[in-house]
This record gives sequence, C-alpha cells and structure tokens, in this order.
Amino acid sequence: MKNTFQILGSGAGPGAPSFFCDCPGCQEAHHNPALVRTRSGACIVTDNRTILLDTPPDLRIQLLREKITRIDAILLTHWHYDHFGGLGELEYYVKLRRNEPLPLYLPPSAIGQCEKSFPNLAEVFVIRAWEFGKAYSFGAISITPLPANHGIETAGFLVRSGLKRLAYFPDTAGLPDETAQQVKGIDFFICDATFHGDNWFPASHMNVEEAIDLGRKIQAGHTILTHLSVHYSQPVTVKELTEITSPYRGVLVAYDGMRVDL
Repeated sequence: MKNTFQILGSGAGPGAPSFFCDCPGCQEAHHNPALVRTRSGACIVTDNRTILLDTPPDLRIQLLREKITRIDAILLTHWHYDHFGGLGELEYYVKLRRNEPLPLYLPPSAIGQCEKSFPNLAEVFVIRAWEFGKAYSFGAISITPLPANHGIETAGFLVRSGLKRLAYFPDTAGLPDETAQQVKGIDFFICDATFHGDNWFPASHMNVEEAIDLGRKIQAGHTILTHLSVHYSQPVTVKELTEITSPYRGVLVAYDGMRVDL
C-alpha cells in the first residue's frame, strides 16, 4: 500500500483569512477558497492507519475536507494552542466510533499541562511522553521526534518509509546542529516559513528566505514551506510567494491538502 504524508493545514496561528484582517493575503483567500490556510497540522496514512501530527483548532474542518474517518494515533510537536487546540474534537470519535482511547504522544514537559487543560478527556486518550531520538513504528513507517528551536520543548518529526525520508518541522528557528546532521540529504523537508519580510521572532521561527537557505544547507531534495502567515511582517499573496520561490529548484509553497507520496 502507498504511504502518504498530507498537510492538513499550512497556516500560522492567525490562519488565512483572519476575521480581523483585510490584507491582500486575506482578501485573496476570501475570494478563492482553495487558498484558505487553516492552522498547521499533518497526517500520515499507512497500512490503512492514519497518524495525526498536531491537532490544530481547525481539525474538524480539516478531517471533513479530506474525508478522513479513521485516526489511530496522535503525535504533538509542542504545547502551543495552534498545534493542540483541536484535541477536544476527537472526544466523540473515540466514544461513538473507536470505542477505545487514542494513543497521544506529547513532549514530556507538556503532560501536566495537557491533563490540566483537558481534565474531562482522560478516558479519550492514553497519554505518553515521546522521547527525542526514539523511532516509533506505525506499520510501514517510523516517526522519530528530533529537537527543534522554538523556545519551549518542541520536536520536528523525521518520517522514514522504505528508502524515503521526510522531515516535518512546522515551528523552528533553524535547526540544532545534531538535528541538521540527522536530516541532511532528506528527500522532503517541510519547514517553518512563518514570516515574509522581517522575522519578528528569530529565536522561534523563520522567514521565507531563511527557510529556503536552511533547505539548501541540509541539501534537501525538496523544501516545502509551511506554517505560513500572510499577515506578518509584510502581507503576501500566494501569487507573490510563488514568484519569490520559483527561482529556487525544489522549493514549493505548501497548501492545505497537499500530499507527498512516501
């Protein structure tokens, strides 16, 4: 069976369009639903199993849009609302369809926060702490959390499927040296490109140019820019992003629903 990595959401925290914004990027998304960016998350489909990577607040909309009806496990990169806020959407799937708790892998430092934030979901999830550098097997693929640079304890995920490797780092400011070595020569590098123009938070995120440079530095076969904000620091449209990235071989702009075969 074909293994597929899918970007469920390609936007940063505000999403696009945002209810409070009328910038060119938001106007573009208002006029063309195909250019809407929900908050960042992804999934892997392998051996009839679906593994979620993050559960953004838009999770229900994403699952409906992609006609995903089964979920088998969840791994969270870190404990920021735009990456965990959709956990509660899974309550009735577990109670009415699955009938057993879902494995939920979290950063060790986030377990107490999760239990405090969702005290009524104890029967919905089996909470486990992931370990940096440990490979977790799901059918034909493995997922390994690797350290990212994002202020709080944060992972990116190295996905192996046969001879192909993919790295998913939606929130990171560059990469720690050890992580960069482990993803060198990766087939697909899906990474944080939150900012267009000035990077307001250089210790936590990258702008488009920094993400492209990082992909070249680690010699990625393809670099896919995600966690995009059309608002900061300079509003930007998909057309403009495509023009910016078109001179770079192997660089793509992520969109909601984008698929990569593994």
